[in-house]
Amino acid sequence: MQVLVRDNNVDQALRVLKKKMQREGVFREMKRRRFYEKPSEKAAREKSEALRRARKLARKQAVRDGLIAAPRKTLPEGRNGAGAARGFR
Repeated sequence: MQVLVRDNNVDQALRVLKKKMQREGVFREMKRRRFYEKPSEKAAREKSEALRRARKLARKQAVRDGLIAAPRKTLPEGRNGAGAARGFR
């Protein structure tokens, strides 16, 4: 993984690196490998992950087919919660 540092801005490059690592699942993998995982626990985890992926795919397909309504997107609120006052929720 590679991140370019522009204008000696190391803080921005570090943020970009962390975001890339998060997206690739590096932190999750490190946390998972911290302790030994029994083969039975590994199989159960992989099965539940596969089930979660299948449910997510089925839900997206149902939204595309119009069988269920798409989830409502909420706009982020400001620090003072002004978004809720304007009816964006």
